[in-house]
Amino acid sequence: MASDASATPGAKDSSAPVPQAVLQALTSAAIFLIVTVNPGSTSRGIIRAFCPDLSALLRAVGFRDVAGTLSCIMGIGSQAWDRLFGDPRPAELHPFREIKAGSRHAVATPGDLVFHIRAKRMDLCFEMATQIMARIGPAVSLVDEVHGFRYFDDRDLLGFVDGTENPGGQEAMVAAIIGAEDATFAGGSYVIVQKYLHDIAAWNKLSTEAQERIIGRAKLSDIELDDAVKPTSAHNALTTIVEDGQEKKIIRDNMPFGRAADGEFGTYFIGYSRTPRTTEQMLENMFVGRPPGNYDRLLDFSRAASGCLFFVPSVTFLDAVGDEAPAPAAAPSDPPAGMRAPASDGSPSDGSLGIGSLKGGPSHE
Repeated sequence: MASDASATPGAKDSSAPVPQAVLQALTSAAIFLIVTVNPGSTSRGIIRAFCPDLSALLRAVGFRDVAGTLSCIMGIGSQAWDRLFGDPRPAELHPFREIKAGSRHAVATPGDLVFHIRAKRMDLCFEMATQIMARIGPAVSLVDEVHGFRYFDDRDLLGFVDGTENPGGQEAMVAAIIGAEDATFAGGSYVIVQKYLHDIAAWNKLSTEAQERIIGRAKLSDIELDDAVKPTSAHNALTTIVEDGQEKKIIRDNMPFGRAADGEFGTYFIGYSRTPRTTEQMLENMFVGRPPGNYDRLLDFSRAASGCLFFVPSVTFLDAVGDEAPAPAAAPSDPPAGMRAPASDGSPSDGSLGIGSLKGGPSHE
């Protein structure tokens, strides 16, 4: 179905929009693919033409092994949205906001599109990534490609279980899927991605007890430490967000990655939420501290090497994208005070950056 580029695809459909597979169960393999869209109308046309074809491409590749549970989520960055779709814009889509606090730096890196490809088998992920690039390759430039894997019993390379506090069922829907608060883009989600590189040699010099106090969980059992012994700077303490007495959660599907011969050991953080403010607050608590200075000691051993924010439109939206050129978007206005990035000296702000957890979820990891 062709769409008016100045209107939201599928907006007139009375049925509820179908979300992308944000809530899929954890898998054993993943590829994270980030690209920028090349200049020119030809590149823009290739990407717009690809949007409604993504579902069919996913079915074709996934049907070769239905039990492999292949999925692929496509997200669009703030600047790319203006080029591809124009107005209206998702209410909270904006560039990733970097944070600098002392030696800690949540960097902002380029990224117009993200593809989060998941399956039980890496060959399915690889085939999907190959087919995507065959379709859009001439229109994009690669920024980063990371192949992630499940490590033993869902642990990261630091040795702790990752993803313990992910919500499920209706709670997961509430945490990750946009509803009536931005009805034009209902069924969508926001995703923040960061690539963390770990100093494994330094980390392994710590005692198990010291590591547990940094993370906030017992290493072997994955049981959360009692508040009486858990430091307020523990990772899972700082990434617990409570508003009006209610804990705000996000959906994480973090994956370990690395190259043993090169000494590269990392965690690819990916967090979905119905508002980026939840994840951003987690990041601010980690990098700046709560209160300022009481930062996440995990950052003494882990460095953020990338940072991007994307909007994940519904399948309904993508399926309805047409070939028309987008209407010009209005020039972005200054963000409201509550959404401004923290000062470069690390002083706190009212909204900001925050990743969920390299470990799990609120109370977390």
